[in-house]
Amino acid sequence: MCSKMAVELARHGVNIAILNRTAEKGQEVVELIERDGGTALSIATDVLKLSSLEKAREEIKKTFGRVDLLINGAGGNHPDAITAPESYGEETEGKSFFDLDENGFSEVFASNFTGTFLASQVFGKELLQVEAPAVINLSSMSSYSPMTKVPAYSAAKASINNFTMWMAVHFAEEGLRVNAIAPGLFLTKQNRGLLLTEDGSLTSRSNKIITATPMKRFGKPEDLLGTLLWLADESYSSFVTGITVPVDGGFMAYSGV
Repeated sequence: MCSKMAVELARHGVNIAILNRTAEKGQEVVELIERDGGTALSIATDVLKLSSLEKAREEIKKTFGRVDLLINGAGGNHPDAITAPESYGEETEGKSFFDLDENGFSEVFASNFTGTFLASQVFGKELLQVEAPAVINLSSMSSYSPMTKVPAYSAAKASINNFTMWMAVHFAEEGLRVNAIAPGLFLTKQNRGLLLTEDGSLTSRSNKIITATPMKRFGKPEDLLGTLLWLADESYSSFVTGITVPVDGGFMAYSGV
């Protein structure tokens, strides 16, 4: 999803820095941007290490001179933080809630929340030096109505919503707007194996998702781009801060009946 965001922002003339754990993967996005005439660079960065973020910040300043927009999109999940059953009494092989590993839980929470906090600290200082700065965080539908099996991920995304509001209030008088986007259930490379069987049909979990989504489809990364541009462009959203925008095909609005 973030790679699509980067390409779209570059299409509108934004200079892009891709911060990824592996520079090679970030470079793939850079090449897409440059192929279409945009400007970008890839920097190997660990968002859980302050020194790594600070090094990336200095490289960005050296290359582009300033930072106007921060998108916090790091995240993911880990098997050690996922329960096998959806509910405790379900007869299923694998980890129960009581088997979840503390380190796995902490790793998932950190990658989805702490990385956002640290990146906001490091780049926030630069954002306060420019006109019309903005931060956009990536939340999830699981922040509002936690999905079964993924307690660490859900808790972290709920924290993103709260932190977005906190930052928005804290920096409002300085002109720094802070908002978040909460995607519904999107089909991406990362989760394709969980949502589709080998023949491309829906898994039982995917069927539940589609049933609970009034638009009856998964989201596509392209579905986020309109909201991204609205929140990023001060001329359209100068009085918008502290909100989390659902992009979910009606998932949050649907009661199930």
